[in-house]
Amino acid sequence: METRGGFYITQIKQLQERIFERLLLAAGLELSGGQGRILFVLWKEEQLTIGEIGRETSLAKNTVSAVVDGMVRKGILERAINPENRRETIVSLTERARGMRGKYEEVSQRMNELFYQGFSGEERDAFESYLIRVRDTLVCEEEKIRAHTEL
Repeated sequence: METRGGFYITQIKQLQERIFERLLLAAGLELSGGQGRILFVLWKEEQLTIGEIGRETSLAKNTVSAVVDGMVRKGILERAINPENRRETIVSLTERARGMRGKYEEVSQRMNELFYQGFSGEERDAFESYLIRVRDTLVCEEEKIRAHTEL
């Protein structure tokens, strides 16, 4: 039997990102999906290393670094060398980024309403539990692959 779960997830991700970016733009926030994910984790933690942001967002370190560079140029984020480990860069929010949070959360709420439109609470919870299982399986597999290639 042919399954298409991965294909559907990819389609949903692409549609969701396009709609989300349009909603952000309509709210006066010029942010890409990747920039939004980085801000989302920094609003919770205030400052993180590039590696920590990568783990929290599932973005590759080189992608995080490139996106952060653009956000620094726009005055949204700041970079600093970690005084405890000079090989690490610490990324933190600027006042401009802190000011974006309210509008961003409104757009996120609208996106959640669209995403779960027609779902009962029970269906939503079951769906999310399935997604978590798939994600956790893939994270474990990625860790195995990484461990194997680092040997």
